[in-house]
Amino acid sequence: MKARITAVVAATVLSAIVTPSFAGDAAAASAKKMFLLKDGGTLYVFEDGKTALEDKFGRAINLKEGQLLETADGQKITANGNEVARLDGLLRQGHSGG
Repeated sequence: MKARITAVVAATVLSAIVTPSFAGDAAAASAKKMFLLKDGGTLYVFEDGKTALEDKFGRAINLKEGQLLETADGQKITANGNEVARLDGLLRQGHSGG
């Protein structure tokens, strides 16, 4: 009985560690380029040139057309579009719980 409880606890802890690493897989696969931003967020540039912004907590957030963003290495990038719904859907893929 004690071994079974230990196995369940270990599986729960392991799944909590591994699951977040898959959260952005669909978004990363759909993006042509990804840029790590100075504030900890990520800018996604899709094949059609449109951009979307993920904050440091993994949420898709609004982006103003022409907004200037700074990458972690100091490069400046101008946003083209606001694909917040597109990115939100991609970030949620595989997390429906069903």
